[in-house]
Amino acid sequence: MTENRTQTAIKNLLNGRDVTAGDLAVDDPATGKIIAWVRAYTVDEVSQIIAEADTARHAWAARTAKERGAILRKWFDLILANQTDLAHLITAECGKPLAEAMVEVAYGAAFVEWFAEEGKRAYGETIPSFATGKRVLTIKQPVGTCAAITPWNFPIAMVTRKVAPALAAGCSIILKPAEATPLSALAIERLAIEAGVPSAVFKVTPVCEPAPVGELFCSDDRVRKLSFTGSTPVGKILMAQAAQNIAKISLELGGNAPFIVFDDADIDAAITGAIASKFRNAGQTCVCANRFLVQDSIAEEFTEKFTARIAKLKVAPGVERGAEIGPLINDAGYAKVSALVDGAIAAGAVARLGGPSSERGGNFYAPTVLTGVTNDMDIAQSEIFGPVASIMIFATEDDAIRMANDTPFGLAAYFYARDMGRIWRVMEALEYGMVGINDGVLSSEVAPFGGIKQSGLGREGSKHGLDEYMELKYALMGGVS
Repeated sequence: MTENRTQTAIKNLLNGRDVTAGDLAVDDPATGKIIAWVRAYTVDEVSQIIAEADTARHAWAARTAKERGAILRKWFDLILANQTDLAHLITAECGKPLAEAMVEVAYGAAFVEWFAEEGKRAYGETIPSFATGKRVLTIKQPVGTCAAITPWNFPIAMVTRKVAPALAAGCSIILKPAEATPLSALAIERLAIEAGVPSAVFKVTPVCEPAPVGELFCSDDRVRKLSFTGSTPVGKILMAQAAQNIAKISLELGGNAPFIVFDDADIDAAITGAIASKFRNAGQTCVCANRFLVQDSIAEEFTEKFTARIAKLKVAPGVERGAEIGPLINDAGYAKVSALVDGAIAAGAVARLGGPSSERGGNFYAPTVLTGVTNDMDIAQSEIFGPVASIMIFATEDDAIRMANDTPFGLAAYFYARDMGRIWRVMEALEYGMVGINDGVLSSEVAPFGGIKQSGLGREGSKHGLDEYMELKYALMGGVS
Protein backbone atom coordinates (compact mmCIF):
# COMPACT_ATOMS: atom_id res chain seq x y z
CA MET A 1 0.00 0.00 0.00
CA THR A 2 2.77 2.42 0.98
CA GLU A 3 4.83 1.52 -2.09
CA ASN A 4 1.78 2.09 -4.30
CA ARG A 5 1.16 5.49 -2.73
CA THR A 6 4.77 6.51 -3.29
CA GLN A 7 4.66 5.42 -6.92
CA THR A 8 1.40 7.30 -7.40
CA ALA A 9 3.05 10.47 -6.07
CA ILE A 10 6.02 9.95 -8.38
CA LYS A 11 3.73 9.43 -11.37
CA ASN A 12 1.64 12.50 -10.55
CA LEU A 13 4.56 14.83 -9.90
CA LEU A 14 7.35 13.72 -12.19
CA ASN A 15 5.39 13.86 -15.42
CA GLY A 16 5.93 10.28 -16.46
CA ARG A 17 9.66 10.23 -15.72
CA ASP A 18 11.14 6.74 -15.83
CA VAL A 19 12.26 5.89 -12.29
CA THR A 20 13.03 2.23 -12.93
CA ALA A 21 16.47 2.90 -14.40
CA GLY A 22 19.15 5.47 -13.69
CA ASP A 23 22.47 6.12 -12.03
CA LEU A 24 21.27 7.25 -8.59
CA ALA A 25 19.30 4.95 -6.28
CA VAL A 26 16.77 6.53 -3.92
CA ASP A 27 16.16 4.55 -0.72
CA ASP A 28 13.32 4.63 1.80
CA PRO A 29 15.11 5.09 5.17
CA ALA A 30 12.29 3.30 7.00
CA THR A 31 12.65 0.07 5.02
CA GLY A 32 15.98 0.31 3.23
CA LYS A 33 14.23 -0.53 -0.05
CA ILE A 34 15.00 1.30 -3.29
CA ILE A 35 11.94 3.30 -4.32
CA ALA A 36 13.32 4.91 -7.49
CA TRP A 37 16.28 5.35 -9.77
CA VAL A 38 17.15 8.84 -10.99
CA ARG A 39 19.32 9.98 -13.84
CA ALA A 40 22.54 11.60 -12.61
CA TYR A 41 24.24 14.40 -14.53
CA THR A 42 27.92 14.51 -15.38
CA VAL A 43 30.13 17.50 -14.72
CA ASP A 44 30.24 18.26 -18.45
CA GLU A 45 26.45 18.18 -18.63
CA VAL A 46 26.15 20.53 -15.67
CA SER A 47 28.65 22.88 -17.32
CA GLN A 48 26.45 22.99 -20.41
CA ILE A 49 23.39 23.64 -18.24
CA ILE A 50 25.23 26.58 -16.64
CA ALA A 51 25.90 27.97 -20.12
CA GLU A 52 22.23 27.67 -21.05
CA ALA A 53 21.12 29.28 -17.80
CA ASP A 54 23.55 32.15 -18.29
CA THR A 55 22.01 32.84 -21.69
CA ALA A 56 18.42 32.45 -20.53
CA ARG A 57 18.75 34.73 -17.52
CA HIS A 58 18.78 37.93 -19.59
CA ALA A 59 15.26 37.47 -20.94
CA TRP A 60 14.03 36.43 -17.49
CA ALA A 61 15.58 39.51 -15.86
CA ALA A 62 14.04 41.73 -18.54
CA ARG A 63 10.54 40.74 -17.45
CA THR A 64 8.93 43.03 -14.94
CA ALA A 65 8.99 42.08 -11.28
CA LYS A 66 5.19 41.88 -11.47
CA GLU A 67 5.36 39.35 -14.32
CA ARG A 68 7.86 37.20 -12.48
CA GLY A 69 5.76 37.49 -9.32
CA ALA A 70 2.66 36.25 -11.15
CA ILE A 71 4.53 33.14 -12.27
CA LEU A 72 5.83 32.52 -8.76
CA ARG A 73 2.32 32.94 -7.41
CA LYS A 74 1.11 30.25 -9.81
CA TRP A 75 3.98 28.04 -8.66
CA PHE A 76 2.85 28.54 -5.05
CA ASP A 77 -0.70 27.52 -5.97
CA LEU A 78 0.53 24.38 -7.73
CA ILE A 79 2.66 23.36 -4.75
CA LEU A 80 -0.31 23.60 -2.40
CA ALA A 81 -2.58 21.83 -4.90
CA ASN A 82 -0.13 18.93 -4.84
CA GLN A 83 0.62 19.07 -1.11
CA THR A 84 -0.34 15.49 -0.31
CA ASP A 85 1.68 13.94 -3.12
CA LEU A 86 4.68 16.12 -2.28
CA ALA A 87 4.45 15.12 1.37
CA HIS A 88 4.45 11.44 0.42
CA LEU A 89 7.60 11.99 -1.64
CA ILE A 90 9.31 13.66 1.34
CA THR A 91 8.34 10.84 3.68
CA ALA A 92 9.39 8.16 1.20
CA GLU A 93 12.88 9.49 0.54
CA CYS A 94 13.86 11.12 3.86
CA GLY A 95 11.73 9.26 6.41
CA LYS A 96 10.00 12.29 7.90
CA PRO A 97 6.58 11.57 9.49
CA LEU A 98 3.83 12.37 7.02
CA ALA A 99 2.25 15.02 9.26
CA GLU A 100 5.58 16.85 9.42
CA ALA A 101 6.02 16.45 5.68
CA MET A 102 2.68 18.14 5.07
CA VAL A 103 3.85 21.04 7.23
CA GLU A 104 7.13 21.23 5.29
CA VAL A 105 5.31 21.51 1.97
CA ALA A 106 3.25 24.43 3.28
CA TYR A 107 6.40 25.99 4.77
CA GLY A 108 8.27 25.60 1.49
CA ALA A 109 5.38 27.07 -0.47
CA ALA A 110 5.33 30.08 1.86
CA PHE A 111 8.75 31.16 0.58
CA VAL A 112 7.44 31.13 -2.98
CA GLU A 113 4.44 33.24 -1.98
CA TRP A 114 6.61 35.65 0.01
CA PHE A 115 9.17 36.26 -2.73
CA ALA A 116 6.47 36.52 -5.39
CA GLU A 117 5.49 39.71 -3.56
CA GLU A 118 8.88 40.78 -2.23
CA GLY A 119 10.41 40.81 -5.73
CA LYS A 120 8.22 43.83 -6.46
CA ARG A 121 9.80 45.69 -3.56
CA ALA A 122 13.48 45.62 -4.59
CA TYR A 123 13.68 49.35 -4.06
CA GLY A 124 16.55 51.62 -4.90
CA GLU A 125 17.01 55.03 -3.30
CA THR A 126 17.78 58.63 -4.05
CA ILE A 127 20.42 60.20 -1.84
CA PRO A 128 20.72 63.93 -1.07
CA SER A 129 23.47 65.22 -3.33
CA PHE A 130 26.90 66.26 -2.09
CA ALA A 131 27.30 68.93 -4.81
CA THR A 132 25.29 71.31 -6.99
CA GLY A 133 24.33 69.87 -10.36
CA LYS A 134 24.78 66.24 -9.32
CA ARG A 135 22.28 63.57 -8.42
CA VAL A 136 22.99 60.41 -6.44
CA LEU A 137 20.91 57.24 -6.66
CA THR A 138 21.07 53.47 -6.28
CA ILE A 139 19.28 50.59 -7.98
CA LYS A 140 19.20 46.85 -7.28
CA GLN A 141 19.84 44.40 -10.10
CA PRO A 142 19.94 40.57 -10.29
CA VAL A 143 23.33 39.10 -9.48
CA GLY A 144 23.16 36.80 -12.53
CA THR A 145 23.47 33.04 -12.85
CA CYS A 146 23.30 31.27 -9.49
CA ALA A 147 23.94 27.78 -8.14
CA ALA A 148 22.51 26.11 -5.06
CA ILE A 149 23.28 22.96 -3.09
CA THR A 150 20.56 21.69 -0.78
CA PRO A 151 20.45 19.08 2.04
CA TRP A 152 18.23 16.02 2.49
CA ASN A 153 16.47 16.93 5.73
CA PHE A 154 14.12 19.53 4.21
CA PRO A 155 14.10 18.43 0.57
CA ILE A 156 11.40 20.90 -0.52
CA ALA A 157 11.71 23.86 1.84
CA MET A 158 15.46 24.20 1.29
CA VAL A 159 14.84 24.28 -2.46
CA THR A 160 12.16 26.97 -2.41
CA ARG A 161 14.06 29.03 0.17
CA LYS A 162 16.89 29.43 -2.35
CA VAL A 163 15.16 29.24 -5.72
CA ALA A 164 12.20 31.55 -5.04
CA PRO A 165 14.30 34.64 -4.18
CA ALA A 166 16.67 33.94 -7.07
CA LEU A 167 13.79 33.81 -9.54
CA ALA A 168 12.05 36.80 -7.98
CA ALA A 169 15.25 38.84 -8.30
CA GLY A 170 15.58 37.97 -12.01
CA CYS A 171 18.36 35.37 -11.73
CA SER A 172 18.67 31.92 -13.26
CA ILE A 173 19.62 29.07 -10.93
CA ILE A 174 20.98 25.53 -11.14
CA LEU A 175 20.28 23.35 -8.11
CA LYS A 176 22.06 20.20 -6.99
CA PRO A 177 19.83 18.35 -4.50
CA ALA A 178 21.13 15.95 -1.88
CA GLU A 179 21.89 12.51 -3.29
CA ALA A 180 19.42 10.95 -0.84
CA THR A 181 16.43 13.13 -1.80
CA PRO A 182 16.33 14.09 -5.49
CA LEU A 183 12.66 13.22 -6.08
CA SER A 184 11.22 16.16 -4.11
CA ALA A 185 13.48 18.64 -5.90
CA LEU A 186 12.59 17.22 -9.32
CA ALA A 187 8.89 17.46 -8.45
CA ILE A 188 9.26 21.08 -7.38
CA GLU A 189 11.14 21.84 -10.61
CA ARG A 190 8.35 20.29 -12.69
CA LEU A 191 5.73 22.40 -10.93
CA ALA A 192 7.81 25.56 -11.47
CA ILE A 193 8.01 24.87 -15.19
CA GLU A 194 4.27 24.18 -15.30
CA ALA A 195 3.75 27.56 -13.66
CA GLY A 196 5.74 29.29 -16.41
CA VAL A 197 9.36 29.38 -15.24
CA PRO A 198 11.55 28.73 -18.32
CA SER A 199 13.26 25.34 -18.06
CA ALA A 200 16.70 26.86 -18.66
CA VAL A 201 16.17 29.41 -15.89
CA PHE A 202 15.67 26.80 -13.15
CA LYS A 203 17.26 23.39 -13.52
CA VAL A 204 17.66 20.55 -10.99
CA THR A 205 20.74 18.39 -11.57
CA PRO A 206 21.03 15.25 -9.40
CA VAL A 207 24.54 13.78 -9.32
CA CYS A 208 26.22 10.71 -7.87
CA GLU A 209 29.44 12.48 -6.88
CA PRO A 210 28.77 15.92 -5.38
CA ALA A 211 32.32 17.23 -4.91
CA PRO A 212 33.21 17.79 -8.61
CA VAL A 213 29.94 19.64 -9.24
CA GLY A 214 30.46 21.78 -6.15
CA GLU A 215 33.91 22.65 -7.44
CA LEU A 216 32.42 23.48 -10.85
CA PHE A 217 29.89 25.83 -9.27
CA CYS A 218 32.79 27.65 -7.61
CA SER A 219 35.22 27.70 -10.56
CA ASP A 220 32.88 28.55 -13.45
CA ASP A 221 33.01 32.33 -13.76
CA ARG A 222 29.49 32.40 -15.18
CA VAL A 223 28.19 31.43 -11.71
CA ARG A 224 27.98 34.72 -9.81
CA LYS A 225 26.37 33.37 -6.64
CA LEU A 226 26.46 30.08 -4.71
CA SER A 227 24.06 29.19 -1.89
CA PHE A 228 24.86 26.12 0.20
CA THR A 229 23.16 24.44 3.14
CA GLY A 230 25.12 21.62 4.74
CA SER A 231 28.02 20.83 7.03
CA THR A 232 30.60 23.35 8.16
CA PRO A 233 33.59 21.34 6.80
CA VAL A 234 32.06 21.27 3.31
CA GLY A 235 31.08 24.93 3.60
CA LYS A 236 34.70 25.84 4.30
CA ILE A 237 35.83 23.96 1.18
CA LEU A 238 33.25 25.73 -0.99
CA MET A 239 34.10 29.11 0.48
CA ALA A 240 37.78 28.61 -0.36
CA GLN A 241 36.96 27.42 -3.87
CA ALA A 242 34.57 30.33 -4.51
CA ALA A 243 37.35 32.77 -3.66
CA GLN A 244 38.99 32.20 -7.04
CA ASN A 245 36.17 34.10 -8.75
CA ILE A 246 35.20 36.25 -5.75
CA ALA A 247 31.77 34.71 -6.19
CA LYS A 248 29.00 35.88 -3.93
CA ILE A 249 28.30 33.11 -1.43
CA SER A 250 25.81 32.33 1.30
CA LEU A 251 26.31 29.45 3.70
CA GLU A 252 23.90 27.89 6.17
CA LEU A 253 26.08 25.46 8.08
CA GLY A 254 26.15 23.36 11.23
CA GLY A 255 24.86 24.34 14.63
CA ASN A 256 25.10 23.44 18.30
CA ALA A 257 21.94 25.05 19.60
CA PRO A 258 21.58 25.60 23.33
CA PHE A 259 18.12 25.41 24.88
CA ILE A 260 18.26 27.27 28.20
CA VAL A 261 15.60 26.92 30.88
CA PHE A 262 15.86 29.50 33.68
CA ASP A 263 14.31 29.12 37.11
CA ASP A 264 11.64 31.73 36.36
CA ALA A 265 10.46 29.90 33.23
CA ASP A 266 7.06 28.33 32.71
CA ILE A 267 8.38 24.76 32.90
CA ASP A 268 5.45 23.13 31.12
CA ALA A 269 5.70 25.62 28.26
CA ALA A 270 9.46 25.07 28.12
CA ILE A 271 8.95 21.30 27.81
CA THR A 272 6.48 21.75 24.97
CA GLY A 273 8.91 24.05 23.19
CA ALA A 274 11.81 21.72 23.87
CA ILE A 275 10.05 18.76 22.29
CA ALA A 276 9.04 20.82 19.25
CA SER A 277 12.62 22.00 18.82
CA LYS A 278 14.49 18.78 19.59
CA PHE A 279 12.41 15.99 18.07
CA ARG A 280 11.19 17.45 14.79
CA ASN A 281 12.38 15.14 12.00
CA ALA A 282 13.88 12.84 14.66
CA GLY A 283 16.30 15.59 15.68
CA GLN A 284 17.70 15.89 12.16
CA THR A 285 17.48 19.65 11.73
CA CYS A 286 20.22 22.23 11.80
CA VAL A 287 18.36 24.43 14.28
CA CYS A 288 17.11 21.76 16.67
CA ALA A 289 18.13 22.02 20.32
CA ASN A 290 21.44 20.23 20.79
CA ARG A 291 22.22 21.00 24.45
CA PHE A 292 19.68 21.55 27.23
CA LEU A 293 21.02 23.93 29.87
CA VAL A 294 18.73 23.86 32.91
CA GLN A 295 19.11 25.95 36.06
CA ASP A 296 20.00 23.81 39.08
CA SER A 297 16.96 24.67 41.23
CA ILE A 298 14.49 23.32 38.63
CA ALA A 299 16.69 20.71 36.93
CA GLU A 300 15.10 17.62 38.46
CA GLU A 301 11.52 18.81 37.95
CA PHE A 302 12.23 19.70 34.32
CA THR A 303 14.03 16.41 33.65
CA GLU A 304 11.28 14.24 35.12
CA LYS A 305 8.48 15.98 33.23
CA PHE A 306 10.53 16.21 30.03
CA THR A 307 11.43 12.51 30.14
CA ALA A 308 7.83 11.50 30.78
CA ARG A 309 6.66 13.45 27.72
CA ILE A 310 9.40 12.05 25.49
CA ALA A 311 8.59 8.47 26.55
CA LYS A 312 5.16 8.86 24.91
CA LEU A 313 6.55 9.75 21.46
CA LYS A 314 5.64 7.16 18.84
CA VAL A 315 8.57 5.72 16.89
CA ALA A 316 7.33 4.43 13.53
CA PRO A 317 7.71 4.71 9.75
CA GLY A 318 6.57 8.12 8.61
CA VAL A 319 3.49 6.80 6.81
CA GLU A 320 2.16 5.01 9.90
CA ARG A 321 -0.72 6.80 11.60
CA GLY A 322 0.46 8.82 14.60
CA ALA A 323 4.17 8.49 13.78
CA GLU A 324 6.23 11.15 15.60
CA ILE A 325 9.80 9.85 15.34
CA GLY A 326 10.84 8.42 12.00
CA PRO A 327 14.11 6.73 11.03
CA LEU A 328 17.49 8.35 10.79
CA ILE A 329 18.46 9.02 7.21
CA ASN A 330 20.98 6.19 6.74
CA ASP A 331 23.44 3.81 8.41
CA ALA A 332 26.06 6.52 8.78
CA GLY A 333 23.62 8.81 10.56
CA TYR A 334 22.61 6.03 12.91
CA ALA A 335 26.23 5.10 13.64
CA LYS A 336 27.09 8.72 14.48
CA VAL A 337 24.25 9.09 17.00
CA SER A 338 25.04 5.71 18.58
CA ALA A 339 28.72 6.59 18.94
CA LEU A 340 27.94 9.95 20.59
CA VAL A 341 25.52 8.40 23.08
CA ASP A 342 27.78 5.46 23.88
CA GLY A 343 30.72 7.80 24.34
CA ALA A 344 28.77 10.06 26.69
CA ILE A 345 27.62 7.12 28.83
CA ALA A 346 31.17 5.76 28.97
CA ALA A 347 32.31 9.21 30.14
CA GLY A 348 29.78 9.30 32.99
CA ALA A 349 26.47 10.45 31.53
CA VAL A 350 23.31 8.57 32.54
CA ALA A 351 20.57 7.49 30.13
CA ARG A 352 17.32 8.45 31.87
CA LEU A 353 15.44 7.22 28.80
CA GLY A 354 16.39 5.29 25.68
CA GLY A 355 20.01 4.83 24.77
CA PRO A 356 19.76 1.50 22.94
CA SER A 357 18.41 0.87 19.47
CA SER A 358 14.69 1.22 18.96
CA GLU A 359 12.68 -2.00 18.95
CA ARG A 360 11.70 -0.99 15.42
CA GLY A 361 15.21 -1.95 14.28
CA GLY A 362 16.89 -0.62 11.14
CA ASN A 363 17.78 3.06 11.30
CA PHE A 364 15.23 3.87 14.02
CA TYR A 365 16.84 5.29 17.15
CA ALA A 366 14.89 5.46 20.40
CA PRO A 367 14.26 8.95 21.82
CA THR A 368 16.92 9.38 24.49
CA VAL A 369 17.48 11.65 27.50
CA LEU A 370 20.97 11.91 28.97
CA THR A 371 21.80 13.58 32.28
CA GLY A 372 25.18 14.29 33.79
CA VAL A 373 26.47 15.60 30.47
CA THR A 374 29.48 17.90 30.71
CA ASN A 375 30.90 20.34 28.22
CA ASP A 376 34.02 18.27 27.55
CA MET A 377 32.01 15.33 26.16
CA ASP A 378 31.84 14.91 22.39
CA ILE A 379 28.05 14.93 22.53
CA ALA A 380 28.13 18.49 23.89
CA GLN A 381 30.50 19.68 21.17
CA SER A 382 29.03 17.87 18.15
CA GLU A 383 25.83 18.36 16.20
CA ILE A 384 23.96 15.21 17.23
CA PHE A 385 21.41 15.04 14.38
CA GLY A 386 19.30 12.49 16.19
CA PRO A 387 16.54 12.21 18.84
CA VAL A 388 18.87 12.65 21.82
CA ALA A 389 18.45 15.32 24.52
CA SER A 390 21.59 16.04 26.54
CA ILE A 391 20.90 17.84 29.81
CA MET A 392 23.50 20.04 31.50
CA ILE A 393 23.04 22.04 34.70
CA PHE A 394 24.03 25.63 35.42
CA ALA A 395 23.85 27.82 38.50
CA THR A 396 23.67 31.46 37.37
CA GLU A 397 22.64 33.51 34.39
CA ASP A 398 26.28 34.27 33.61
CA ASP A 399 27.05 30.54 33.71
CA ALA A 400 24.27 29.84 31.22
CA ILE A 401 25.50 32.48 28.78
CA ARG A 402 29.10 31.30 29.05
CA MET A 403 28.14 27.66 28.48
CA ALA A 404 25.82 28.53 25.60
CA ASN A 405 28.48 30.59 23.80
CA ASP A 406 31.26 28.05 24.37
CA THR A 407 31.12 26.70 20.82
CA PRO A 408 32.48 27.76 17.43
CA PHE A 409 28.93 27.61 16.07
CA GLY A 410 26.27 30.30 16.16
CA LEU A 411 23.16 29.32 14.25
CA ALA A 412 20.20 29.13 16.65
CA ALA A 413 19.66 29.37 20.39
CA TYR A 414 16.56 29.12 22.59
CA PHE A 415 15.72 30.10 26.13
CA TYR A 416 12.72 30.24 28.44
CA ALA A 417 12.35 32.95 31.08
CA ARG A 418 9.72 35.44 32.25
CA ASP A 419 11.75 38.27 33.79
CA MET A 420 11.90 40.99 31.10
CA GLY A 421 15.28 42.27 32.20
CA ARG A 422 16.72 38.77 31.91
CA ILE A 423 15.06 38.26 28.53
CA TRP A 424 16.77 41.35 27.08
CA ARG A 425 20.15 40.61 28.69
CA VAL A 426 20.30 37.01 27.56
CA MET A 427 18.96 37.69 24.07
CA GLU A 428 21.66 40.31 23.50
CA ALA A 429 24.44 38.21 25.04
CA LEU A 430 23.84 35.01 23.06
CA GLU A 431 26.25 34.80 20.11
CA TYR A 432 23.80 33.36 17.59
CA GLY A 433 22.17 34.54 14.39
CA MET A 434 18.71 33.51 15.63
CA VAL A 435 17.28 33.38 19.14
CA GLY A 436 13.95 31.82 20.11
CA ILE A 437 12.56 33.27 23.34
CA ASN A 438 9.80 31.26 24.99
CA ASP A 439 9.30 29.45 21.69
CA GLY A 440 10.90 26.31 20.29
CA VAL A 441 10.22 26.91 16.57
CA LEU A 442 11.59 30.06 15.00
CA SER A 443 11.68 29.45 11.22
CA SER A 444 9.43 31.62 9.05
CA GLU A 445 9.55 33.00 5.52
CA VAL A 446 9.12 36.54 6.89
CA ALA A 447 12.22 36.40 9.13
CA PRO A 448 15.95 36.29 8.25
CA PHE A 449 17.30 32.76 8.70
CA GLY A 450 21.05 32.32 9.17
CA GLY A 451 23.95 32.09 11.56
CA ILE A 452 27.20 33.69 12.65
CA LYS A 453 30.65 32.36 13.47
CA GLN A 454 31.19 28.94 11.86
CA SER A 455 27.47 28.51 11.23
CA GLY A 456 27.55 30.51 8.05
CA LEU A 457 27.14 33.72 6.09
CA GLY A 458 24.11 35.50 4.72
CA ARG A 459 20.40 35.19 5.37
CA GLU A 460 17.47 33.38 3.79
CA GLY A 461 13.85 34.49 3.96
CA SER A 462 12.59 38.04 4.62
CA LYS A 463 13.65 41.05 2.55
CA HIS A 464 17.26 40.18 3.35
CA GLY A 465 16.87 36.89 1.49
CA LEU A 466 16.07 38.79 -1.70
CA ASP A 467 19.14 41.00 -1.30
CA GLU A 468 21.33 37.87 -1.34
CA TYR A 469 20.51 37.54 -5.06
CA MET A 470 20.92 41.19 -6.01
CA GLU A 471 23.72 43.66 -6.53
CA LEU A 472 23.53 47.27 -5.41
CA LYS A 473 24.54 49.75 -8.13
CA TYR A 474 25.34 53.36 -7.35
CA ALA A 475 24.84 55.93 -10.09
CA LEU A 476 26.14 59.52 -10.03
CA MET A 477 24.46 61.87 -12.53
CA GLY A 478 26.29 65.06 -13.32
CA GLY A 479 25.37 68.02 -15.53
CA VAL A 480 21.91 68.29 -14.02
CA SER A 481 22.02 72.06 -13.30
